[in-house]
This record gives sequence, C-alpha cells and structure tokens, in this order.
Amino acid sequence: MALAELNAAVLLLGLTAYAVLGGADFGAGFWDLTAGGARRGARLRGMVKNAMGPVWEANHVWLIFVLVVFWTAFPRAFGPVMQTLYVPLYLAGVGIIFRGAAFALRGEAATIVEARLLGGAFALASVAVPFFLGAVVGAVASGQVPAEGAGDAWESWTGPFPLYIGVLTVGAGAYIAAVFLAGDSVRVGQEDLARAFRWRALAAALVTGVLAIAGLFVARSQARGLYDGLTSGGGVVAVVVSALAGVVALALVWREHYEPARYASAVAVAATVAGWGLAQRPDFLPGALSLDEAAAGRPTQIAILVSMGIALLILAPSLWLLFRLTLAGRLDTDFHPIAAADRRDEP
Repeated sequence: MALAELNAAVLLLGLTAYAVLGGADFGAGFWDLTAGGARRGARLRGMVKNAMGPVWEANHVWLIFVLVVFWTAFPRAFGPVMQTLYVPLYLAGVGIIFRGAAFALRGEAATIVEARLLGGAFALASVAVPFFLGAVVGAVASGQVPAEGAGDAWESWTGPFPLYIGVLTVGAGAYIAAVFLAGDSVRVGQEDLARAFRWRALAAALVTGVLAIAGLFVARSQARGLYDGLTSGGGVVAVVVSALAGVVALALVWREHYEPARYASAVAVAATVAGWGLAQRPDFLPGALSLDEAAAGRPTQIAILVSMGIALLILAPSLWLLFRLTLAGRLDTDFHPIAAADRRDEP
C-alpha cells in the first residue's frame, strides 16, 4: 500500500472515531432539544448531562486528530477545501465553541432566563454542528471542491447532496446517541428513561435507515462517481456491513440488550464512513485530485505515520481507560433532573 493510502487510512480512522463518539455527543444534544418543556424534559436532560459529563471533551480530540493529519499529509487538498467550504466550517467551529461553553455553564444558571439561553445554545448547536460538518463531507464527496483555488463559497455546500448528507449526519448522531443513552440509563438505575431512549433509538434507526436508502438515489443523480463506488467493490461491502450491523443493533435494542447494541450501532456508523472512503478511492477530491496528487512529500508522509503511531500509542490506552471507567459506572455522578435553574444546593 502506498504511503498516501496509509495516511488516508489514518485520516479515515480518525474521522470514523469522531463520527461515532463525537456523533453520539452531538446526538445527545438533539434529544436535549426535543425533550419537551422545562418540567417534562427535566429528567431526560439530566440523563444527557450525566452521560456526557465524563467524556464530552475527550470525544472531540478526534476532530483535532483529523485536522492535523489532513493539513500535514494532504496539503494540496486541504487548501482548496478550506478556501471553498470556509462558511460551513466556520459555522461548525463557532457552534462547537458555543456548545461547549453552554454545556459547561448550564448547571450554574441562576435564573430561568439564563438556563433557557444556555440550554437553547447547547441544544441548537448540537444539531447545527453535525449538519454543517455533514454538508462539508457531502460537498467534497460530490466533487464540489476544485483542485486549485476556491469553488463557490455558497453553492458548493447548499446543493441537494451536501444538504442531504448534513441531515443524514444529524440523524445518525441522534440514533447512536439514543442507543448509548438507553444503556447509560440502565447503568444508573433509571429504567423509565431507558425505555424512553429505547423508543427514540428505534424511531431514529428507522428514519436514518430510510434516509440512507434514499441517499443512494440522491447520490445517483447528484454524485454519480460516489454512487458507482458504493455499488461495487469495497464500497458495496461496506454498505452491506453497515446495513447488517444496523439490523443487528435494531434487534438488540428491541430486546433491550443495550450494551451489545452500543457496539453494533457503532459498527454501522463506522462502516458507512469506510464505505465513503472506499467508494471515493483513489480520488481525494473526486474528479479533481487523486490521493497521490494531494499528498505531501515522502519525508512528510513518513513523519506523519510515525508521529501518529506514537500519538495513538498514548491516546488509545488513555481513551480506553476513560471509557472503561465510564461504562463501569466509576465516573458517574448522582443523577438529578435539570430544572430551569439547576441549583442542587438550594432548598
């Protein structure tokens, strides 16, 4: 395998981790947004906060990982992507900042107005960020980014296919988050919330499945090269794996086996990301730039592989320990609903 393909595999690995872990993070915010009024949604929002608390910052390490590998290993593609898609990337970046700040400060709200503002910022950004990031992926996959210079700053990501991928990204995050939150609810003894998230997971799985199937028809008309890649070779294998994993996850959720469903749903999302990479191969920017043309020089590619290998030796065990402690309940805090002004120390 060529060095460029090895670096592309590393990039895809980081993107997959972010799609699964960061996607679940954003998806939890979707359920916060749709939880209902202050009183009816208080316990559900409390579960979102309880589950996200130990891991939400760690999940976004993968975004930094992806950006570093992209910038250094594929600079000829990085420039055009940033010049063309700076609007959705900027909006996603702003959303990540406001979302993180709102989540951190939300429990300190002193008034109902503050609580609503912070809660609204967190929930709305949780939907907006994956939508914009998905639109970026859709624009790249459908060949809207030229090899040189900048494409149209608006039309490049507001066509049918980029917008569809944005919606699909939101749906996939909501689905995987509901599965994770159902298991987390059982762990902290909130069986009614586990049932609530179970139904949400089933509904999100069906909606996302329909969107994924419809996406093949959208791709056929809007991104023919991607469609051809997804219906042949390694791309179709990834599509089949994703579909099978999704069905298995759906069955496990139906039978209330949430822990194995957690891993099956992650495989379904990971296979979808892998399918995109395999379908697009050997192009980095479809119709404009191949992997070899986009890649940095050989010394830089080797340095990236070595440095990322060292980074993963440190990062992977650390994250594994964090998630193991979290899933074992060692990092859980006392569950409590999030009311309008969340002050546990007040009568």
